[in-house]
Amino acid sequence: MPDEKNETPNGANQKILLIEDDKFLRDLIAKKLVAEDYEVIEALDGESGIIKTKESAPDLILLDLILPGLDGFDVLAKLKADPAIQKIPVIVLSNLSQQEEVERVLSLGAVDFLIKAHLTPNEIIAKIKLLLK
Repeated sequence: MPDEKNETPNGANQKILLIEDDKFLRDLIAKKLVAEDYEVIEALDGESGIIKTKESAPDLILLDLILPGLDGFDVLAKLKADPAIQKIPVIVLSNLSQQEEVERVLSLGAVDFLIKAHLTPNEIIAKIKLLLK
């Protein structure tokens, strides 16, 4: 059995913060991540997402853009402005799909932009696994 965190099969020992206000989607993705041995931390809005990032130092953040209170753009900007947490990779998961929105999140520091309606939960998990290798 490998000792290195990054060499473990699936998501063992890796934490994913899921910032998503849609309960159905949040539960669905969280269930799939847990089945792959990831530890899942959930936040229902942007403000709690920032707090949970600082408290738990996740290995990756899945971030929706349309959130109550602080939207995902503001959350991403705040995460990337904080030296203590700015290196945590962020995947934006949204149904917004205009080119300007995609370019904006990538320029703010997101590592990827996934359109919810175009991907199954299994495809989302595959992207996460690839990024956390």
